[in-house]
Amino acid sequence: MTQDKLIYEVIGASMEVYNVLGPGLLESVYEKALLYELKLRGLKVSSQIPVNIEYKGNVIGSDLRLDIIVEDILIVELKSVESLLPVHFKQIRTYMRLLNKWIVN
Repeated sequence: MTQDKLIYEVIGASMEVYNVLGPGLLESVYEKALLYELKLRGLKVSSQIPVNIEYKGNVIGSDLRLDIIVEDILIVELKSVESLLPVHFKQIRTYMRLLNKWIVN
């Protein structure tokens, strides 16, 4: 599946979850619904993936967890907030860097 097609499918699944459940729920609720929707669409998904943090060649922890990874390449970080802040974008870029995943421009 191409990068664009995968992104299209994830956005479509996210919109479906939002349209069915509406606003104001916890991220964990949206996560469960989105995982279900993505699986219905035939996509391989994993959730709550530990992210190892390395410092000078040593793993110093895996305290970070990303919400969802689709087809082992696309990271989905859920936010149930009124508006996204710059720190949210920095968080996903850090996850992508730590996991060596591609960045969509």
